[in-house]
Amino acid sequence: MSEREIGFGVLGLGMGTHHCRALAYAEGARLVAACDVDPVRLEAAVKEFGCKAYADYKDMLADPEIEVISVVTPSGMHLEHSLQAARAGKHILIEKPIEITPGKIQQLIDGIAETGVKCGCIFQSRTKPLYIKMREAVQAGRLGKLTGMYSVLPWYREDSYYSGEHGSWHGTWELDGGGSLMNQGIHNLDLMIFLCGPVRSVQAKHGIYGHDIETEDTLAAIIHFESGVLATLSTTTCCYPGLPGQYLIYGTKGCLHADERGLIEWRIAGENEAEESKAMLAEFGPSKASHAVAADAMAVEFLGHIVLTADLAAAIHEDREPMVPLQEARKAPEVACAIYESARTGKEVFINT
Repeated sequence: MSEREIGFGVLGLGMGTHHCRALAYAEGARLVAACDVDPVRLEAAVKEFGCKAYADYKDMLADPEIEVISVVTPSGMHLEHSLQAARAGKHILIEKPIEITPGKIQQLIDGIAETGVKCGCIFQSRTKPLYIKMREAVQAGRLGKLTGMYSVLPWYREDSYYSGEHGSWHGTWELDGGGSLMNQGIHNLDLMIFLCGPVRSVQAKHGIYGHDIETEDTLAAIIHFESGVLATLSTTTCCYPGLPGQYLIYGTKGCLHADERGLIEWRIAGENEAEESKAMLAEFGPSKASHAVAADAMAVEFLGHIVLTADLAAAIHEDREPMVPLQEARKAPEVACAIYESARTGKEVFINT
């Protein structure tokens, strides 16, 4: 007999719509209710998902059917909304980034620890089988001495993305915490950490090139990992028409190259180099599907959300840590803040670990 389904409530119906869709497929989880201050969004959610609707977050927190709150509000509001959920005895699934300053991240971690609830985080790249295979190859030492990594996010956002009733928080320091790095490229940075481990120091420059916003829309960073890997990260929302993000990691015995559509190159020195490369490309090679999310934030696929939602439901049943716990999810935004500090000061910034 299968375990009962865990009831979820989704707070925020921008990207939260994808959380609602993921709940239709996530094993062991079900959507109970959605909450948003916009009645049009709320009505659309009820029509599409057949869930309860709440205009007031306090009312949703009082619903006994809801055991988990998916927090999908502007990034700079995650601390407030997550702690409200935790203090109401609800487990939490937080959209990336968990918060936008090291101080607020620490308050979030401390506050949730006091309540004892589970908290999972959305960094869906960590769930992709290709990236897991890449990490396994790196950790097994198959690339030899790691020497470098390169990641680029050449995305595009129309001016309308940063304006209007639901977009004006984008590109602000107060609620977005940054621009092309903290909002879009945070996934690239998280995957770099996932593959290469802890960061030792960063240096960066950034600027505003194509939008009327507070934060950067273009950034370039040098990232020095504790392992010795020297990496570069470039992010932008000014690259028309928007192209897939790329990752290249290499060492003395091999290189792995992928973009968001799939594997481009898998070369590891050895007797079976050609055969392995052919097999990996056959399994993980680039799909021919369009990469619409490079130009449209709402075109994001939600397969990773399904995995992480189902994992949190299982973590509650099994009384274990979720796949992406707070201590892992804190790393990318904290490094991002160090990158911004370097860009502001012109100095190399070292990471406190």
